[in-house]
Amino acid sequence: MLKRLALGVLGLLVLAVVGLWLLAWRPSIDPIAPPAAASFPAELVQRGQALAGAGYCATCHTAKGGAPYAGNYPMETAFGTLYSSNITPDPDSGIGRWSQAAFVRAMRQGVARDGAQLFPAFPYQHFELVSDEDLHALYAFLMTRPPVHQEKRENELPFPLNWRALQAGWKLLFFRHGQYGPVTGKDAQWNRGAYLAEGLAHCSACHSPRNALGAEKTGAARYDGARIDGWYAPPLNATNHAPVPWTQDELYTYLRTGATALHGSAAGPMSPVVHHGLSALSDEDVQAIAAYYAERFGTRGQTAAPSAGVLEKAMAGDALSPAHQLDQAANLYNAACASCHYNTAPHPQLARPELGLNNALTADEPDTLIQVLLHGIGTQEGQAGVLMPGFAHSFSDAQIVALAAWLRRTRTDRPPWPDLEQRVAELHAKTPPGPQAGTTGDQ
Repeated sequence: MLKRLALGVLGLLVLAVVGLWLLAWRPSIDPIAPPAAASFPAELVQRGQALAGAGYCATCHTAKGGAPYAGNYPMETAFGTLYSSNITPDPDSGIGRWSQAAFVRAMRQGVARDGAQLFPAFPYQHFELVSDEDLHALYAFLMTRPPVHQEKRENELPFPLNWRALQAGWKLLFFRHGQYGPVTGKDAQWNRGAYLAEGLAHCSACHSPRNALGAEKTGAARYDGARIDGWYAPPLNATNHAPVPWTQDELYTYLRTGATALHGSAAGPMSPVVHHGLSALSDEDVQAIAAYYAERFGTRGQTAAPSAGVLEKAMAGDALSPAHQLDQAANLYNAACASCHYNTAPHPQLARPELGLNNALTADEPDTLIQVLLHGIGTQEGQAGVLMPGFAHSFSDAQIVALAAWLRRTRTDRPPWPDLEQRVAELHAKTPPGPQAGTTGDQ
């Protein structure tokens, strides 16, 4: 009896493995001779360059200090660390022998030229929405980059999560096919913004929480904010707690320049999105993305005109008082921060970010504020030429905790962060030794 039961279980396992293999199998696409860069029209390459910026291709396919697009950028996930691939036209370690058909299949279906299933850290579920014309332009741009020979690092995933065939099962659960089509009842600007934001820009990949299997949550939870790379990507909908609403004008200014007086500066993973990604797009395209998200915020058509009460409350914390002088955190702020963040009525200055209006303080998670306190904001980030030093090597965990909690308490009406001490310890421990970040503008 036990023998028959064991054989039956073994048979089911064999059938499951064979079935999964059949589900995951995709044919390889024949390699090609690397095409000459001159074979691609200049205007197609130029268009592809802008699209590569919109998709942040260089950000995810360039290791720190490495050659552009040569891969090995580490992506830490809940399942292990994945390393991006080399997408230069090197014939051996890159995509030099990939045909346009192989490239489009990878972008649309998450399948490599040799038929291997790609992990969904590569956001093919977003790139599926991109038009043939734009994918062809992107291919032309990448195939005209300088080829770099650099072998891909092995992913650091435990067995059986490193088995690529499992990705076919993930796709059955979460992958939906179909290119983007204009939404009836929406104007051309909104539709253009939706196409860019949901397709190449894949904004929800960072700004939406994920389920236990690593897929973006859908429905009401979509765009509700999420932790990403040790930072917090705030909600891109009406649940955002910014004191001043994110209007289309504010979104456009932030995405175009990296800073606004009413919302602060782009830092961390958002900085390359603005300065090395969206900067390649036209003003009209950035306006379209702003219009799309303004509608998600419920503010499209409104102007950023905060009431006097909101500004007065935000800037009230800048005023010195005897009570502040007895508070350790207030003393830290006055010594290290007040000279750069001090504002007086009636309006905050762009070069003096008003913390009472900043999303980092009102967010559900403290990660972004902690990271900025630890590492600062370089001159290449946020507002061009404006530097905020980091305090990772001059403040203790306890001082960072005290300062963050005091700012949250005195600048917002939001409840205290419950995991502040733990998050400060975790993020501070990851700070490399040496000069503090933010003092040179290097990234």
